Amino acid sequence: MGKTLFEKIWDAHVVVEQEHNLSLIYVDRHLVHEVTSPQAFDGLRENNRIVRRPDLTIATMDHNVPTNNRSLPILDQTSAIQIQTLEKNCKDFGIKLFDINSPNQGIVHVIGPQLGITLPGTTIVCGDSHTSTHGAFGALAFGIGTSDVEHVLASQTIWLEKPKSFEIKVEGKRKNPHAVTAKDIILSIIKNIGTSGGTGTVVEYSGEGITDLSMEQRMTICNMSIEAGARAGLISPDEKTFDYLRNRKYTPKNYESLVEYWGENLKTDSGAKFDKTYTIHIDNIAPQVSWGTNPGMTCDVTESIPTPKDYSKGDRNQEKAAQKALEYMDLKSGTPITEIAIDRVFIGSCTNARLDDLIEASKVIKGQKISENVSAMVVPGSQMVKRQAEELGIDKIFTNANFEWREAGCSMCLGMNPDILLPGERCASTSNRNFEGRQGVGGRTHLVSPVMAAAAALEGHFVDVRQLDLQ
Repeated sequence: MGKTLFEKIWDAHVVVEQEHNLSLIYVDRHLVHEVTSPQAFDGLRENNRIVRRPDLTIATMDHNVPTNNRSLPILDQTSAIQIQTLEKNCKDFGIKLFDINSPNQGIVHVIGPQLGITLPGTTIVCGDSHTSTHGAFGALAFGIGTSDVEHVLASQTIWLEKPKSFEIKVEGKRKNPHAVTAKDIILSIIKNIGTSGGTGTVVEYSGEGITDLSMEQRMTICNMSIEAGARAGLISPDEKTFDYLRNRKYTPKNYESLVEYWGENLKTDSGAKFDKTYTIHIDNIAPQVSWGTNPGMTCDVTESIPTPKDYSKGDRNQEKAAQKALEYMDLKSGTPITEIAIDRVFIGSCTNARLDDLIEASKVIKGQKISENVSAMVVPGSQMVKRQAEELGIDKIFTNANFEWREAGCSMCLGMNPDILLPGERCASTSNRNFEGRQGVGGRTHLVSPVMAAAAALEGHFVDVRQLDLQ
C-alpha cells in the first residue's frame, strides 16, 4: 500500500520506535526565539550539556521586539531581559542569531523560508505553535514546549506519538483571487470542521484550490492548521516550491540534485489511505470575518452574527461558549457583519505579513485615506520584507493613507510587546487568534485577510472587498 507524504517524512526520521506508538524522531532544523528558550538553555547549563548541533539551530528575536524606534531602550523589563538572555545564550552555545539589528531579523516563521533554512522533506521544530507554517514547503513542522526545546538542543531528537493523517481537499479555482484569499480558505475550513476538527492529526492540503496558491499564500494555510487543532499542516512541494527556495541565502549547494529527489519522492502515493478526509469547494468560500473568541466563530462578510443556538448545532457547551463570546465581543446575534464598526487595524503576524500580503492590501489602500475613526498599522514579517516593500514604494502607499509603517516583529498579534489594544477597542486583524485578551486585555479581535483589513480601515467598518475594483 502507498504512503502519504506525512508517512514518508516520518519514516525517514525515525531513530527509535517504541511500543505504544512512541517514536524518537530526528530533527533537521531547530528554530529558537526569545520567549520559550531561556529555561531550556538554563537546563543545559544545570546538567553540563552542550547543544548537540548548533549548526542546525537558528535563533531570532520576534515576540518582544519593539516595532517603532529601535534606537531607544526597551522599556518593558521582561522583554529586555528575554532579548538580552537570548543574545547571551546564543553566544555561549555557538548558535546563529538574527538579532534586533540584523538585516535578516523577523518573525521566525517568515525568515526561515525566505532565507532557505526551511526545506522540503525536513523535520522542523520551534517553541511556537505556528511552526506548522513551514509545512507549506513539504516539511513536517510543529511547535514544541520548553522541556522539548531543551531535549532537542541536547540531542537533536524529540519523542513523539505518531499523529493520524487527515486530507483536506480544496477543489476548484478562485474566480476572484484578489478578494477570496488563502486566509478566507483556511478560516472557512476551520469554521466548517471546528477548532478540534484536526485534533491528533497532520493535515495534508491538496486540490487545485491549494496548488493554485503562491508559496506565501500556502504558508497562510499551513500556519492556521493549528487553529483547527492539528499537529501540523503539509502541502506537497512542486515547481512553485522549488522556484521560491532557489538561490536563497542558506539554500544548499547541491540544491538542484535535491530538487530532483524531492520532485520524485515528496508526494502522496496514489494508493495511500488517509485516516480522515474533508472536501470543500472554492466557489463556496467568501471573504471571512470572525465574530467570536476562537477562529471557528467565523462567518461570511455577507452574513449576520448567528445566534448561539444556531452556531452550536445542538452542542450545549458550544452554545455556552458562543454566548460568552458575544458578551466579551459586545456583539448581538443578527447584527450584519458589515455594520460592525472598528477602532484599529493590524496588518501583520506570521500569518499575513509577507510581501504578497502587503502588496495585495496596498492595492485596496492606494490613493485613499483611512477613516478618521480608525488607527491602523502595518508590521512587515521581516526586515527583508520591509526592504522589499520599500523598494516597491508600498510603504509610501500605506503612510500616505495614514497607516503607521513599522519595523519587523510579532507586534500586535499577541499582547507581549508595546503594540496592544486598549480595553474595549475593536480590531480588524490579519493575525491567527482571536482569543480573549490575545491582542491586549479587553481587546476585541476580528480575524480577516489583509485586503479585508485594508478595506475596513478605509470605511471604518467591515465591507465586502469583492465590491471594490481590484486589479
